[in-house]
Amino acid sequence: MLILIALLVERFIPPLTGAVRVADGDSLEISGERVRLEGIDAPELHQECGEGAKAWPCGMKARAALAALVAQGEVSCRPVDEDRYGRAVARCAVDGWDIGAELVRQGWAVALGLAYGAEERAARAAGAGIWAGPFETPAEWRARHPRPAE
Repeated sequence: MLILIALLVERFIPPLTGAVRVADGDSLEISGERVRLEGIDAPELHQECGEGAKAWPCGMKARAALAALVAQGEVSCRPVDEDRYGRAVARCAVDGWDIGAELVRQGWAVALGLAYGAEERAARAAGAGIWAGPFETPAEWRARHPRPAE
């Protein structure tokens, strides 16, 4: 049944395409539509990784990694949900390559759930991106740095 629903959604709901603007390591805007990448969590834009004098701007690096990926070709996103901020939660690809999988593989995001577990294990083993040293998960960082009330 779930496969049938997925096929119907893919057939009748057009993907989001168009001009892309990167907001942070796991969020972008496509033709004015705010999108959060499904299945991953990247460091927040102002988040630092490492400790003390060895701290580095991992949030900015994650954003740069996403920008480099989307610059490689046409981006297409298939919404699967909506988050509490009104953004579409979507699976996105650039020229057929899964953007979320690539960000996790490069070490610029952690996997949420089981979707990108193999990519995260490979990034960890390689010490890639945020796995190069100590870091707070993005969820832990957000808990310590809550957004101001709107």
